[in-house]
Amino acid sequence: MTRASPAESLGYCGDTGLDYDVFQWDRRSDCEVRQILDRIADKWSLQVIALLDRRSLRFTELRRAIDGVSQRMLARTLRHLERDGLVSRTVYPTVPPRVDYALTPLGVTLHSTIHTLVTWAETHQNAIAVARTAYDVRVAAEQEAADQEAAERDALARAVLPARR
Repeated sequence: MTRASPAESLGYCGDTGLDYDVFQWDRRSDCEVRQILDRIADKWSLQVIALLDRRSLRFTELRRAIDGVSQRMLARTLRHLERDGLVSRTVYPTVPPRVDYALTPLGVTLHSTIHTLVTWAETHQNAIAVARTAYDVRVAAEQEAADQEAAERDALARAVLPARR
């Protein structure tokens, strides 16, 4: 039996070298890269991975630490992360049962990438705030100009219509 090359395997979406095309992994619905990015980039997954960086936690500890997550959504997120091999789930035979969640070695490698992203956001948060403010001012000015133009058209139309009657 011969092994398929990565380019021939199901879900392979192309090379991600220096000159990669971002659309190579976004064209096909079966693209595993797209599916993985969708999974790990959601807000609950990022927070779970960040919290599990230093130690294992129980479900209730995670739920208390993540503001706004529902029990159902946290359970779903943990199942997905476990399925992807990023989080391990350990059940202890106690009464009541104790369940701990921890990052797997694969999850630890992802945490370092997330940490880099958070560091980037912290470093650039002021520049982003300035850009947002400039954008909001520009959009408000454009909206005001559009509203003024519409009001002038309406006024012109009202002035012309009665004259035609």
